[in-house]
Amino acid sequence: MTIQEARIELKNTLSPIYDVSEADNIAELVIEHITDLKQSERILNKNKQLSESQSEELSKKKQRLLEHEPVQYVLGEAWFCGMKFNVDKNVLIPRPETEELVELIISNIKFPFETLRILDIGTGCGCIPVSLKRKLRKAEVWSCDISSGALSVAKRNADTLGADVKFIQLDFLQENQRKSLPLFDIIVSNPPYVPEKEKYQMRSNVLEYEPRIALFVPDNDPLVFYKAIADFGKKHLNEGGAIFLELHEEYAKETAALYRDENYTAEIKNDMQGKERLLHVKKL
Repeated sequence: MTIQEARIELKNTLSPIYDVSEADNIAELVIEHITDLKQSERILNKNKQLSESQSEELSKKKQRLLEHEPVQYVLGEAWFCGMKFNVDKNVLIPRPETEELVELIISNIKFPFETLRILDIGTGCGCIPVSLKRKLRKAEVWSCDISSGALSVAKRNADTLGADVKFIQLDFLQENQRKSLPLFDIIVSNPPYVPEKEKYQMRSNVLEYEPRIALFVPDNDPLVFYKAIADFGKKHLNEGGAIFLELHEEYAKETAALYRDENYTAEIKNDMQGKERLLHVKKL
């Protein structure tokens, strides 16, 4: 089977599961991973035959994709802010909205970089702290997560991508654990924010494979993480500091009101799709 034939066959196989454009994109990602050829190289070599080992690898990955496993887990990698991150079932797959959160931070920094201390809460694969450290080399970047599996992935990504990030395992919802952290100029988080009642609306490739601890919050307290971050910021956010958060769009106004009630300013920002998905918070 040639490279071109393999791509077309995989796209057609996946079409009953995904829409045509998504099936085509997944096929391109898989063929690139298997052949280690960029798109221009694949076009030039479209009639080149796959090796026996490449064909076997393609067959295995196809089977996993047909079981609705996300392509990022199948390949063990995901792109974020122009960098390739290792991902597995211990971490959420990075989303484009989170890239926008990183860019919002960069565009609003007022501190000298050499004195800047940043905390990321709920690191996952480390995409936020690693990206910030790569863009703000002189900043001191910390990151925490409750999951040892997630921290292992994040540390591996930081090492691979040359980012010096201080990772800490703790349960941020436990005040006695988070109070040991120092002061920060910037606090950022894409915390769990999906109420349990919404899990039945989610696609199976998310619900069955991505870590639930990083997704869901109790129906009776959907803002639990935002409350903890607001409380933490009162004692751990430096004068002139800011908090940047990713939001559940249906709770955006409620989350902003929560921070205003806690003596912060809170400005909702729309993402590229015009949805209320980001929040910029400052101390009054």
